[in-house]
Amino acid sequence: MRLSQVITVLEKLYPPQWAESWDAVGLVCGDPDAEVNRVLLAVDPVAVVVDEALQRGADLIITHHPLLLRPVNSVAATTFKGRIVHRLISSGVALYTAHTNADVAAPGVSDALARAVGVTGPLRPLAPSPDDPARGLGRVGELPDTIPLREFASRAAAGLPATVWGIRVAGDPDRPVRTVAVCGGAGDSLLDAARRSGADVYLTADLRHHPASEFGEAGGPALIDAAHWATEWPWLADARRRLADELGLEAHVSTLRTDAWTLHFEGDQ
Repeated sequence: MRLSQVITVLEKLYPPQWAESWDAVGLVCGDPDAEVNRVLLAVDPVAVVVDEALQRGADLIITHHPLLLRPVNSVAATTFKGRIVHRLISSGVALYTAHTNADVAAPGVSDALARAVGVTGPLRPLAPSPDDPARGLGRVGELPDTIPLREFASRAAAGLPATVWGIRVAGDPDRPVRTVAVCGGAGDSLLDAARRSGADVYLTADLRHHPASEFGEAGGPALIDAAHWATEWPWLADARRRLADELGLEAHVSTLRTDAWTLHFEGDQ
């Protein structure tokens, strides 16, 4: 199978035109005429992921986060990104990115997150796309039954990959939870949308102190803040399944924890 054939399917599932204007998605390096037999999916295009791809004999790495999000003047091997590019090219491994176009796809990143934390009912976008209300950022759905916030938080922690960050909860532990809003990745820009959605809890990543504090005082839903990497990792399995259905291609989801944070300590009480 040619890389160009894989790209055609990826761009049908996650059209590049759905990406934000500031984003950098698509083929980063690789020859469209090259053969692809094995694929590795990961959140981050970092050195350990390239190591894993080489160990597995992968011809293509598909990541959620871009390697070259901002313009660069050099990819010399003296820089982190340059070293990645050199290793990929010299090893004959292609790199493809699906970022904000996968965020807004239906199904996309937030659909996978919602399912991972136990939402079983139909999903709707938290912030629908202006040109297609069936897709957009975030998702809102229902749990099978109403449970206390503390129990939902426990289920969410069990459903997401473990990180040293874990999850943080803001709200009454006994608050009843049935309607859940989620957004994979940094989601504090959707706090107002979460309030308008009628959700009992909003789960996302990278929440900041002041917006979260003010949100709680204003009577919004409870908040759960998880690690950025953990909220996006569930999408990889969904993307792998869709590639397998379309192409029958051998693909593996990396379980390497590439979250930036590596230690966590509790301070003295």
